[in-house]
Amino acid sequence: MNLLIQLRWIAVIGQVVTIAVVHEWLNLELPLLPMFLVLAGLIGLNLASIVWLRNDQITTQASLFIVLVFDVAALTAQLYLSGGATNPFIFLYLLQVTLSAVLLDARLTSAIVAIAGISFAGLTVFYEPIILPGQGPDELFRLHIIGMLICFVLDAALLVVFVARINRNLRERDANLAALKQHAAEEDHIVRMGLLASGAAHELGTPLSSLSVILGDWRRVPALAADPDLVQEIDEMQAEVQRCKAIVTGILLAAGEARGEAPTVTTVNAFLDELVAEWRAARSATTLSYGNAFGLNLTIVSDSALKQVIFNVLDNAFDASPGWVGFLAEREGDMLVLRVNDAGPGFQPDILAKFGKPYQSSKGRLGGGLGLFLVVNAVRKLGGAVHARNLPQGGASVTLELPLASLAIGVREHDT
Repeated sequence: MNLLIQLRWIAVIGQVVTIAVVHEWLNLELPLLPMFLVLAGLIGLNLASIVWLRNDQITTQASLFIVLVFDVAALTAQLYLSGGATNPFIFLYLLQVTLSAVLLDARLTSAIVAIAGISFAGLTVFYEPIILPGQGPDELFRLHIIGMLICFVLDAALLVVFVARINRNLRERDANLAALKQHAAEEDHIVRMGLLASGAAHELGTPLSSLSVILGDWRRVPALAADPDLVQEIDEMQAEVQRCKAIVTGILLAAGEARGEAPTVTTVNAFLDELVAEWRAARSATTLSYGNAFGLNLTIVSDSALKQVIFNVLDNAFDASPGWVGFLAEREGDMLVLRVNDAGPGFQPDILAKFGKPYQSSKGRLGGGLGLFLVVNAVRKLGGAVHARNLPQGGASVTLELPLASLAIGVREHDT
């Protein structure tokens, strides 16, 4: 509809110029008032179409058919007033037929062809003749040829513009469809992985509980309790078992299969501080350099899935750079921005080009790359985005952008 509006403005300007040239240069008497009334009707149709679009009305086949019928009627009226079928601009009907063939279905296109054909036939009989005073047959034929040339150039130029625009729209549509298919395939992959993870979590729950009980019994055995080194190792194993149980519980919570745990209300800063403390306790107490520049706090719901997403990014940075990992939280407008930097070798160009795709990893192990794949898709589900790049000074940077609207449960902000 936008393109039809643009073409109609071109048609109005072209008709004004043509009428002025014919009237002033060729000194032909034209019915100027009726012709300008037709132009006023085209302008009114364009203004109505603009209002229609601004009111977010849906453009249907029927609405396109109606405006094309108006265009054919306006062209017929102008040709009737300026020589009928003898006017070389009669072939502008082909432009209307081409537009209908591209925009409408077969039934409505046939209707436009029929209307244009009937109008053409009618103009061979009913029309206002143009009289060229003092012009011989050769001069009339020469003017007719010039008019046909102008009509051909006009038709060709408008068709090129229109068809090029339609082809561009089709390419964009195909690209969007391809992206949607890719997203659907990735989401199907995530669903299958979630089912496998949920099943594994169910199976692991029982042996982990047994291990916890056994380690507790060992802790009370006098022969073992008397050896401080063994006691320390038992405590470390007990801590790791508890961590595994927490991971399993988190998987079941994310799958909606665990009961009895209500969502925890917290704030952005408290959520991040707790996340950093847990990561340092489980991985490294000294590696992580944490900075919080979020500013005014915001109440949110603590999401175990989001915590696991951030853990995945931090873990990847830790694997690449065990000596130092930087973690910075900022607020940019309505977005929570989390930046994770490392001092490792950075991303390989082929990995960076396919960042977030499954099984794209430089670690060289089976199943590698699924962590970042899940990170990208989980953040996308929240309406955010993940960006990765290599730093000029070396190392890599991964940025998570999360809309606060998807995390917040209220709009009240307060100082920390």
